[in-house]
Amino acid sequence: MNSMFTKIVRILLGLMLVVFGANKFLHFIPMDAPDLNTPAGQFMNSLGATGYIFPVVGVLEVIIGAMLLFKKWIAFALILLAPISINILLFHLFLDIPGLSIALVIVVFNSILIFKHWQQYKPLFY
Repeated sequence: MNSMFTKIVRILLGLMLVVFGANKFLHFIPMDAPDLNTPAGQFMNSLGATGYIFPVVGVLEVIIGAMLLFKKWIAFALILLAPISINILLFHLFLDIPGLSIALVIVVFNSILIFKHWQQYKPLFY
């Protein structure tokens, strides 16, 4: 795989994670909350009611994004991101279809980078 291509994917994914992660606790991008009468709205409202989920996920996304941008522990960052990206995809697939495109981009970028670093994951499977 072309290293320039994967470098661009890594930087774009890192920027997306830093921006959207920081937005979870700084609220600088106005986000349309799902209608509370929909399953997506009820789900997001219940997560927000815990008081800790969004800030914790936001901090994790910022840390993972920073690791990708600064090229530190990339394989570790991608493994940390895998369950987050899968949950983002499943949320949009089952509860909020309009946001599915960004979720797909995150999952595809994460998958491309995991594939690129597959040699570092091989010992986990043998």
